Amino acid sequence: MTRPIITLTTDYGTSDHLAAAMKGVILNIHPEVNIVDITHDVLPHDILDGALTVGHASKFFPPRTIHVVVVDPGVGTQRRPVLVAAGQQYFVGPDNGVLSFAYAGAEDLHAWHITAEHYFLHPVSNTFHGRDIFAPVAGWLSKTWQSSSFGEPITDLVRFAIPKPKTSGNILKAAVLRTDRFGNLMTNITPEDAPAIFAAGGRFTIRVGSGQINKIVQTFGQGAAGEAIAFVGSSGYLEIAVNKGNAAKTLGVGRGAEVTVEFG
Repeated sequence: MTRPIITLTTDYGTSDHLAAAMKGVILNIHPEVNIVDITHDVLPHDILDGALTVGHASKFFPPRTIHVVVVDPGVGTQRRPVLVAAGQQYFVGPDNGVLSFAYAGAEDLHAWHITAEHYFLHPVSNTFHGRDIFAPVAGWLSKTWQSSSFGEPITDLVRFAIPKPKTSGNILKAAVLRTDRFGNLMTNITPEDAPAIFAAGGRFTIRVGSGQINKIVQTFGQGAAGEAIAFVGSSGYLEIAVNKGNAAKTLGVGRGAEVTVEFG
């Protein structure tokens, strides 16, 4: 029988014991599970960064993978711990929107407010639900697959959507959603939002920070070293990069920065 897979996505980093403690809890419950670290370097307290990370990564895992997502600035408050089944995969984490993109568009969606305390690690810390609630729930789920036993069904999950670019005249206004470790800037522009950028012979100017870009390339090597370039990244959004450089530093911008596209 295939060993169950549990992934971990957190903002804990790797310099402390936090991620390792979660793994220990899971393995004590189910020693045969495969634990995969998606990342522990989500920006601290950054729910949007966590949501984008797990949303982009989770769809490439096999059915019945359990994804534990802990970006939880509201830990210990009234925010709910939840278990979500969507698209043949499971998600365990806080109900603060961090799972929004993981279950976006799922036709078969079920969610439960986790309240069955006999599955928890006791005593439950007010500040470490990753270890005491989310990790043990994932471990027991991987053994029993009885999702409904963890709590009452709910339909009012906290959700948020990626803001769409706005058009005014011949100007499209967008934003940088995130920067990656290479300094590439992922915008919220898709080919569907701005088909004129990708049309043959289209004329436009993309402005972000100190950079201006007038063409779309297919890959990094089509730009000269140090040149700011634009392309559709692997997640389907328009990205800005500096070939063999760091766009965030070179252009002097980061997440939230305005991106404008002027057509004509």
